[in-house]
Amino acid sequence: MTTEDSIVAAVADAVRTREPLLIEGNGTKACMLRPVQAARSLSTSGLSGINLYAPKELIISAWAGTPLPEIEAALAEGGQHLIAEPPDLSGLLGSTGKPQTFGGIVATNLSGPRRVAWGAMRDHVMGVRAVTGRAEIIRSGGRVLKNVTGLDLCKLLTGSHGTLGVITEITLKVLPAPEATGTLVLPGLDAAAGVGVLSAALGSPYGVSGAAWLPAEAVGRVAGLAGVAGSATLIRIEEFAPSVAYRIGRLHDQFGVAGSVVLDTAASRSVWKDVGDVRPLVAAAEDAVWRVSVRPSAGAGVLDALRPLGVTGFLDWGGGLVWLAGPANTVTHTAVEAAATAAGGTWTLVRAPDALRGAVRVVPEEAAPLARITRQVKAAMDPAGVLNPGRMYAGL
Repeated sequence: MTTEDSIVAAVADAVRTREPLLIEGNGTKACMLRPVQAARSLSTSGLSGINLYAPKELIISAWAGTPLPEIEAALAEGGQHLIAEPPDLSGLLGSTGKPQTFGGIVATNLSGPRRVAWGAMRDHVMGVRAVTGRAEIIRSGGRVLKNVTGLDLCKLLTGSHGTLGVITEITLKVLPAPEATGTLVLPGLDAAAGVGVLSAALGSPYGVSGAAWLPAEAVGRVAGLAGVAGSATLIRIEEFAPSVAYRIGRLHDQFGVAGSVVLDTAASRSVWKDVGDVRPLVAAAEDAVWRVSVRPSAGAGVLDALRPLGVTGFLDWGGGLVWLAGPANTVTHTAVEAAATAAGGTWTLVRAPDALRGAVRVVPEEAAPLARITRQVKAAMDPAGVLNPGRMYAGL
């Protein structure tokens, strides 16, 4: 589809014929969550191009099918970047070849290591245009920081995986890219000790923008950490060069251990790109992959609880995000659910064979009052149920 009107027409035809649609951009995240049972697909990849980039106003607006590298290149030319640091999961999901799209990172609410300091992708979405399951164009938000344009649907559509509307245009807030980046690497700490250091660093006045812990087997998968023995606890600072040097120095004085290393800007950016893209995860091609969100102090316990089942993983967001890989079967999946629930967290089945994705819950079951609201919102936005049916919840 190359125009918004053609998307409206396609949705209207799907409603008329009661034929569900698989909503996608370049299809780079097709294996996330549940498989969609749809004979027809609707791609926004042809709806491409930057509509507005105003560096002084710190905003960028583009069609949903715009390749993300095009967005990032325009921002880099203006000395700016995407605040949420959206990861590229193409390697993890086996979807290499085509770039992810602007709409894809918003529809999935993908957020990288910087989330721990700056919030999720949905926190930076200022405006959205979308085509609902009623074949109607809706607009929410705008292009200024303070706008009052009715019900805020931006946060609702962000992370809805195409189940409530086909996102056609997005306006994001952006920020100046940091002049320099530094990373303090602390080797040899176990997960619990590493998380303790990360929590203290995040609570310090030094503006930490990345906090991760990698086990030894994960360290070996990150080229920028060559020579680091054992596990690696990573603390990132992004700022002006003199400020980075000072803050990293203070953090080293407070938390440094034998063998501590400080990475320069180039090495730091390479390492954190790998962390965000989940490259440290030791996952065989046939393994399932989960992401678990918990309070940071519980992250190490989740890893420990699942290790006997052959599950490996690493921690981001100061311990609050646990990436896991393990056998793709219901026994392991049930154990991941149980560990996440016991820790008071949530979980998402990110990658698995279709048979497993279709047989289990891919996200936690909602409490009855919230589930009722979810059904009501779906009925209001997509009454015929033609947009990515069953993607997040069976029968919805």
